[in-house]
Amino acid sequence: MRILALYRKLAYKPGGRWLFSTLVCLKAPYFASISPRIVSLEPQRGVARIRHRRRVTNHIGTVHAIALCNLAEFVGGLTCDVSLPKGMRWIPRGMQVEYLKKAVGTMTATATPAFTPHVSEDGYELPLDVSITDDVGAEVFRARIAMWITPAAPPKPAA
Repeated sequence: MRILALYRKLAYKPGGRWLFSTLVCLKAPYFASISPRIVSLEPQRGVARIRHRRRVTNHIGTVHAIALCNLAEFVGGLTCDVSLPKGMRWIPRGMQVEYLKKAVGTMTATATPAFTPHVSEDGYELPLDVSITDDVGAEVFRARIAMWITPAAPPKPAA
């Protein structure tokens, strides 16, 4: 829950969501390539955006398919993290995507887990659904990310 605590600490301060998004990109640098911004983050639901700018544009002038995948994984991972019970961890195992129409303008991604995550001694798959819409609210992309949920490793003893 450290991520959720940090988000809640920063979210309502001037520039706080920008700072939070930047900190996530420092931890996972590849996401910086799309300059994502968190809009809201809470257990069971996360929302993030990217602006349509040259660096995410493909040869036909739309937002590149992989930029949409990166946005889906960005918001999906954060949503999964803040939704898990204490003592559990996640890793993406796979992602199925559908490109529904040309992606033009600011893209808004909303992630929701298929069910409420729970504590388990065994690993289990948690599907996260991500819908990405354009400026007028039309869905342009849909993803289902398979997150593998397991108990967190116990802390290593100090040497």
